[in-house]
Amino acid sequence: MVSSDDPKKNNSRLRDGDAADLEGLGMDQLLDMYEKKMSNFAEGDIVRGKILKVGPAEAVVDIGYKSEGLLPITEVTSWNGEVQVKVGDEVEVYVERLESTNGYVLLSREKAQRMLIWDRIEAAFKDDQAITGRVVDRVKGGLAVDVGGVKAFLPGSLIDTKPVKNLDALKGHEYKFKIVSFDKKRNNIVLSRRAIVEVEQASAKKDTFARLEEGKLTHGVVKNITDYGVFVDLGGVDGLLHITDISWGRVNHPSEYFNVGDEIEVIVLKFDPAAERVSLGYKQKSQDPWVDVVERYPLGTKVSGKVVSLTDYGAFVELEEGVEGLIHVSEMSWTRKVRNPSKLLSIGTHVEAVVSDVNVQNRRISLSLKALEQNPWETIAERYPVNATITGKVRNLTDFGAFVEVEEGIDGLIHISDMSWNRRLKHPNEVLKKGDTVTARVINVDGENQRLSLSIKEFLPNEWDNFAKSHQVGEELIGHVAKITDFGLFIRLAEGVEGLAHVSEINRDMKVKLDKVFHLGEPVRARIIKIDWTDKKIGLTTRDVEPLSDAEREQHAGAGGAAAHSETSAEHSESAASESADEGTPAPPDETPPS
Repeated sequence: MVSSDDPKKNNSRLRDGDAADLEGLGMDQLLDMYEKKMSNFAEGDIVRGKILKVGPAEAVVDIGYKSEGLLPITEVTSWNGEVQVKVGDEVEVYVERLESTNGYVLLSREKAQRMLIWDRIEAAFKDDQAITGRVVDRVKGGLAVDVGGVKAFLPGSLIDTKPVKNLDALKGHEYKFKIVSFDKKRNNIVLSRRAIVEVEQASAKKDTFARLEEGKLTHGVVKNITDYGVFVDLGGVDGLLHITDISWGRVNHPSEYFNVGDEIEVIVLKFDPAAERVSLGYKQKSQDPWVDVVERYPLGTKVSGKVVSLTDYGAFVELEEGVEGLIHVSEMSWTRKVRNPSKLLSIGTHVEAVVSDVNVQNRRISLSLKALEQNPWETIAERYPVNATITGKVRNLTDFGAFVEVEEGIDGLIHISDMSWNRRLKHPNEVLKKGDTVTARVINVDGENQRLSLSIKEFLPNEWDNFAKSHQVGEELIGHVAKITDFGLFIRLAEGVEGLAHVSEINRDMKVKLDKVFHLGEPVRARIIKIDWTDKKIGLTTRDVEPLSDAEREQHAGAGGAAAHSETSAEHSESAASESADEGTPAPPDETPPS
């Protein structure tokens, strides 16, 4: 392209020169000057001309040549059909042909504009200057950009400093670009928006870090939200607002507090310009609620709050933002052993409780539900004095006894030793089963340790007394071996009644052990030598007693064998795997069962 000082473009000198100078020239000189001027015009030049006439199909343009030029009217008409030039306007045009068939010069404004645009783009490329373009379409590998009517290519990798997920969102928008590749012959232009963004970000970062100060407030825009925090754009610099610094209270997810695009005010906790890291705080804008929590929640205060979390060991209650208290399972009921807090409470419900402890150092407040009510065990002795008769339902059976519900939340224990006067029970299910309604007598009350001991044997026949009344010393009986020990034989004389034949009262070879001579369930004849009403004991002897005949042995063998089998196998019966303790069943008593 020629410059503005080129004589080809300076064709107006003949028209605009000093008339006095022309008057002083001869004809030959004027013709020579005219021929030189005309020789400076060539096809492909861009010249400036003046509109002489606007017709329906063409505009006549004076470009200072010997012939006038014709410019298609379509090249100076807008999209809505309006002609954009008038007589007297100057325009830049491209010389397509100097001599047409009708003697006119053929011109093009569009080609002139394109060539001028290419010149400007080339100049911007050489000077490393930015140009403005509009994104017009999405193409393979990137975007097509219109730069003043010239198509350029913007690779996807050069769009931004970070990957752009939605390229279609950029269509129709104008941006500034740097030219990274230019080839006029091939009509190839490659642009980079990332180069512009990098410069802008570097400048913004510099300005941002210059104004940041730890402990001071600053503004930003929420750029991204993650599970662990919020990224805030502070102006070319992203700061992290960690989830723990959002609120003094419980934050399940940052999205509960912020949305992308929100303008927020934060405090700069820490920043490192070299690493380009900024830590932000939001909760720090207000005072830590634990500073004066002791004054606001003194011990014994009745408080209310919302259940925000349930665990195996208790329930967390939000008293205010940033302050939670724990109701431990042990503080939920005076009478029930709570193993699952969700059976009493649910998340979101409001509850009342009493402050039982405040630990500011560990940021813990202990709460109690049961403190709202009187402990029923404190007045248990008044409601159930010793020797009182109660009626209740068997809630649970254990190896050592049965738990009977006296009232809601209060269980009494019938120890296995208090289920019969004389029977040697292997398991409580020999007498009771779960769900039975029983009448019992209160034999001990311990409100401090929350224990209520019951007995049902007072309401059952006393087998020993009945036996002792109907038998006397010297009487011979046939019984069955119930237990073999080193010191003698326990012989079952009747249901629930046993007598002891000491080793000294047994006919035997002293060198042979008792268990080699006798067997459990074996029938044996013995004589009563003692009836002790005080200790409920019966003494027996087999000395000077006629042994059983074969007929007698056979006659009594069945009953004794069945009884012996019943006792020895009781531990392996279905009751041995007795039902596990229900929720709220007290622990077994400390006292050892009587022998």
